[in-house]
Amino acid sequence: MSTLYRTTLALCCLASLLPVGASAADPEQPAAAAEAPASPAPRPPLLERSQEDAQALERRVPKAEQQTLQAGTDSFLALWKPANDSDPQGTVIIVPGAGETADWPNAVGPLRHKFPDVGWHSLSVSLPDLLAVSPQARVEASPATEAKQDKGETAPAKDTPADANANVAQATAADADAAESTDAVQASDQNDQADAERIFARLDAAVSYAQQHNSRSIVLIGHGSGAYWATRYLSEKQPPQVQKLVMIAPQTPARVEHDLESLTPTLKVPTADLYYATRTGDRSAAAQRLQASKRQKDSQYKQLSLIAMPGNKAAEQEQLFRRVRGWMAPQE
Repeated sequence: MSTLYRTTLALCCLASLLPVGASAADPEQPAAAAEAPASPAPRPPLLERSQEDAQALERRVPKAEQQTLQAGTDSFLALWKPANDSDPQGTVIIVPGAGETADWPNAVGPLRHKFPDVGWHSLSVSLPDLLAVSPQARVEASPATEAKQDKGETAPAKDTPADANANVAQATAADADAAESTDAVQASDQNDQADAERIFARLDAAVSYAQQHNSRSIVLIGHGSGAYWATRYLSEKQPPQVQKLVMIAPQTPARVEHDLESLTPTLKVPTADLYYATRTGDRSAAAQRLQASKRQKDSQYKQLSLIAMPGNKAAEQEQLFRRVRGWMAPQE
C-alpha cells in the first residue's frame, strides 16, 4: 500500500504542475510582455526669444497698431501708427537693438509714439534672434574617449611626447586645431550671412509696407545694434526708397563680418549719428566713426551728441526726439 500511495501522490503532484506549464507555453503571454511602451509625442520646437516678445506685445498693444508682415518664409510683428496729419511727410522705420522689442521703452517706443504727432507715419519692426550669437552645440566625446576616461586614462598632451612618434603626433594635433579653427570661422561667416539675409528681408518688407502708404520719404532709424543692421542694409543693398538714416547709440554686434567704422564711409544717404557724449565708450567709438567718414569724399555723415539723464528718462527721450526731428526738419 505504501508503494501505491507514493505513486498516486507523485501523479497528483505532476497534475498540479500542468496548468503552470501550459500557462508558460501560452504564445500570447510573451507577445504581451514584449509590447514596447508608446513613444512620447515629439515636443514642439521652442520659440525664439523674439517670438515670445512679439506674443507679449500682441497681448499689450492695441490690435489696430499690429501688422504681421511677411519676409520670405518668416512672418513677423511690426507696430504701425499713421501720421496725425492729412498730408504726411513720410514714414520712419524704427529698428530696435538686440534684446529689444518693437515698443522698447528706450528710444524705440517713444519715437514711434511721438513722430505721428509731427506728420510722420511710424513703423517699428521686430528682428529675429541672431544665429551668430546663439549658444553653440557641445561636441560630444566619442565612445572610445569616454571608455578611456572611465578607466582613468588620458591622452598625452601635445607638449609632452609619449613615444618616438611625438613630432608626428604634435604636427597632426596642430593640423587638427587649425582645421577646427577654420571650421569655426566658416561657421561664423555662414551664420553672419544668414542673419543678414533674414534681417534684410524684414527691412525689405517694412520698406514695401511704407511704400503702400504713399510715403514721400522713408527714414530708417536704428537703435543700438539695430543701427548696425540698418547701416549694413543701406550699405549693401542701397535701396532707392530710403532717403535718410539715423543711428542712435549704435553698437556693432559680436561676431559679424563688418563693423560700423568700416560701413559708415560707404553710405550714400544723409546720415545722423547720435551718441551719448557722457559715456566714455560711446564717445570713443563715435570719434573713430567720424574719422572714417572724413576719409570719404562728399560725405553726408553728421554726428550729434546726447546727454544721458538717468534720473529723468522722460526728459532724455524728449531730448532724443527733438535732436532727431531737428536734423530731419531742414531736409524735409
